[in-house]
Amino acid sequence: MEQIKKTVRAGRIGPGVTDQFYVDEDINIPEAKYDAARVVYSSGRIHVEDIRPAEHYARVTGRLSYQILYETEDGGGQLSSLAGRLPFEEMVYMEEEPKDQLFVRGATAEVSVTLINSRKMNLKASVDLTIGSEGAEEEQITADMEEESTIYKKFSEREILELCTVQKDVYRIKEEIHLPAARENIGTLLLGESALRKLDTRLEDGGLVLRGELQVFCLYESQNMKTEWVEQSVPFEGRLSCEGAGEEMYHCVYASLGDDSIEARLDEDGEVRIFGVEASLEVRCTVYREEKIRILEDLYAPGRKLTPEREEVILESLVMQNHSKCRLTEQLSLPEIREGTLQICHSSGFLQMEPAQIQDGEIRAEGVLNVMFLYVRADDEQPFGIWQGMVPFSHSIECSGASEEMRCDIEGSLEQLSVSLLGNGEAEVKAALSFQVFLRKPERVDNILDVSEQPVDAKELENAPGIVGYIVKEGDTLWDLARRYNTTEEGIREVNDIKEGTLRPGDRLLIFKENMGIL
Repeated sequence: MEQIKKTVRAGRIGPGVTDQFYVDEDINIPEAKYDAARVVYSSGRIHVEDIRPAEHYARVTGRLSYQILYETEDGGGQLSSLAGRLPFEEMVYMEEEPKDQLFVRGATAEVSVTLINSRKMNLKASVDLTIGSEGAEEEQITADMEEESTIYKKFSEREILELCTVQKDVYRIKEEIHLPAARENIGTLLLGESALRKLDTRLEDGGLVLRGELQVFCLYESQNMKTEWVEQSVPFEGRLSCEGAGEEMYHCVYASLGDDSIEARLDEDGEVRIFGVEASLEVRCTVYREEKIRILEDLYAPGRKLTPEREEVILESLVMQNHSKCRLTEQLSLPEIREGTLQICHSSGFLQMEPAQIQDGEIRAEGVLNVMFLYVRADDEQPFGIWQGMVPFSHSIECSGASEEMRCDIEGSLEQLSVSLLGNGEAEVKAALSFQVFLRKPERVDNILDVSEQPVDAKELENAPGIVGYIVKEGDTLWDLARRYNTTEEGIREVNDIKEGTLRPGDRLLIFKENMGIL
């Protein structure tokens, strides 16, 4: 027999792991900077440069980019800042052997800075790192068998999710922020931060289209030695090449901001009133397509003993690709900001998610929103303060038929965040959260690898009854009966005048062997 095979490139997801480690480093203040009296604000961003398997470990190397805002010893609330990068290397234990490619699904850092003395600080960062692994296997699925003699075959069709390509690329964002007319000219940039918001992606022929916003905050000292700030959403739109992609395909994207820089620039009038913003958006995109494939499920030949050799192959089919949003509102009682707080000048946050739970036809996304806000106080000696905390969230995404055996890739992101003062030491947090869901289920295929033929006992075949009366049982099919009694589905239909539809339990049938005449 000649086998006709269909090659299916199946994506294989390996074990993932979440690791927590610490970066602890003393930082000396450069001679050109003022002595420090109090740390006002600190932040950090993790950038993974390389990740490689090493037996049961993943070796992760990268750097922590940090910013520190502090008050100087000169008094009067004068501010200064530090920025830099700290390298790190972490060995992450993985119980199971990872697949071909290791990649970072998410990395966040909570940074705290304390003064050792006026010229030295200690930085401690708690880093949460989530690592995934992914590979591909080419499965040979038997679609048909051909032979000169008559064989009866049973086929089925499955809609399979096939892996097309995995691509990593960097999209460069270059934008400018012009100061509002009421703001004074820029003297010294003290603090500049950017955050990714409202990222939306779609495939087109040969490319991935990106659309989103950078939320940019700049705290600066004006040329008249006044502390000013500006915060603005900067939209961007662009395209990355993605070979083999098409509009009808599906995709999963992991995106994070890498290196960024913010600098003061001259406007067309020669005044320093522009902030130039440059950022790199690191994108990992996995592209799939749905394809209907025909699978040979079974075969037989009357008068011959054919035995298929089978192997279970697990493929996948798409259940749902969904973009879901929810709003979060929380009132906080903060007695520490009850007195003398004038306004909030900057707020930021990031999500920490628990593994998604699939049950009772829904997907539950739960975790915490880490919130930080910088506020202005009515205190000339210490004009700025900071608050950090967490707000829990829980969001349900409906999906009829969802079950625990399915695999869910879910990416949560913060789209909008605002913190407002309510008075009497209370603040209100409002946030818009976005969840990208890619849900798939296993498709188990009993793949026929080969067919062997054994000698037939001619006497047993001759002594088999030529006519059988049969009462249909639950689960019986025409195919099963035809195979069992050495006949054909068409023969059973013709003798019993079965036009269409399936058999019903209790139906009475007459079944003739294929080599006998039909009355």
